Amino acid sequence: MKSYTCIVEGKVTGGNFQSWVQDAANQLNLKGWVRNIGDKKAEILVQGDADAYSAFRERLKDAPVPDLADISCHSLEYDKEHTEFAVRG
Repeated sequence: MKSYTCIVEGKVTGGNFQSWVQDAANQLNLKGWVRNIGDKKAEILVQGDADAYSAFRERLKDAPVPDLADISCHSLEYDKEHTEFAVRG
């Protein structure tokens, strides 16, 4: 299964960013997780088909992040296959 990771920089805490990401991923039948990784950064792992991933990347541009600074995404080798999309701590 293809895996992709994205780092989103901006005000990702204190709002509904993680649940928004989960909803977007579920709508596109993507699996994986989202978690905050530091001050104003979140990491997203998604697994699924390339077209769904491309649509997800486009949706990220409209994420509820008031001071969105950057979105960087790339494919990666990942040895675990997820069966759902989860919000992690």
